[in-house]
Amino acid sequence: MYSQQLLKPDGRKLTLYSRYPIEEGIIAPSPSNEPVQANPHLRWHPLRGEWIAYASHRQGRTFMPPPEYNPLAPTKDPDFPTEIPQGRYDMAVFDNRFPSMVLTSHDPPASIVETVPANGTCEVVVFTQDPETSLGSLELDHLELVLQVWADRTRVIGENPHIQYVLPFENRGVEMGVTLSHPHGQIYSYPFVPPVPAKMLAQQQAYYQEHQRGLLQDLIQKEIEDKQRLIYLDDDAIAFVPVCARYPYEVWVAPIQPVATFMDLTEKQRSALAKALKTVTLKYDGLWNRPFPYLMAWFQAPTDGNPHPEAHLHAEFFPPYRTKDRLKYLAGTELAAGMFANDALPEEKAKDLQAVAVTLETPVRL
Repeated sequence: MYSQQLLKPDGRKLTLYSRYPIEEGIIAPSPSNEPVQANPHLRWHPLRGEWIAYASHRQGRTFMPPPEYNPLAPTKDPDFPTEIPQGRYDMAVFDNRFPSMVLTSHDPPASIVETVPANGTCEVVVFTQDPETSLGSLELDHLELVLQVWADRTRVIGENPHIQYVLPFENRGVEMGVTLSHPHGQIYSYPFVPPVPAKMLAQQQAYYQEHQRGLLQDLIQKEIEDKQRLIYLDDDAIAFVPVCARYPYEVWVAPIQPVATFMDLTEKQRSALAKALKTVTLKYDGLWNRPFPYLMAWFQAPTDGNPHPEAHLHAEFFPPYRTKDRLKYLAGTELAAGMFANDALPEEKAKDLQAVAVTLETPVRL
């Protein structure tokens, strides 16, 4: 993996990554030369016992620009505002222009509840310079690079003493709230372990203390033995509709042998995960022959400097679809009670995905 660090005219950091040497002389652009002066803060929710971020400057962020104006799309017009430069490289990672958290956050406003600076980071990860493709259409070695980039960003961000957790994710499709059409994901890092990863880690820690084995490690073995919900399987990686799926067409992707973070993956595991990731995304798109919306989130161990043998790196895909023509959004029981009600059995949806034939060797574009 090759990388090159640049600085945008507005002061934001840009890092280029590539499978091949990156050409010299690349200039980092930005839509504006004005420095980003975000100062978000956190407020404590006393009933839920969790922090809420407040970033009112995000009201002015870019939202679904017309095709002729895409801040992520390269252009030959030097006056056209862009976020990624022209040049020979594969991926770009830069600070979000409208962050919910920044490391320089300071002096939170006083309130009737506790407030603290929102000392985190929000990065945009552009998977490819091609605005017409998707994550599943990338070549396998390009997908391996994506996994390496997530590892490198976890290392770089996690070295900051303020940061306790690094969460890479991708929102795909307008149904999932995407505001830019270019294939990209994000990486949020937090000064605490967020509620959902914290709850999962607590379950894993309790199981590990009792069994001296990983909770997800054992669940994966049971899924392999059961065979009903498998989407992809080789010696090193697995993709499956979990027996406890909360969403129709929910899929988990993981290395079979547990690793705590992206940084701990072997080359063989990365290669296998790239195949599993490509299989899932192609099957999604092939299900109804259209780009399939989803949230893909990767869960890993905290970056607190402590060992986490209980943690098992994995991705969870949350698609909004219930049927071909009807969307599944969170309703009263999910939002208010936190108890999910799934209208379809995981085994049924696994069969739908299993029936979609995909080819990994040749990039596919819808």
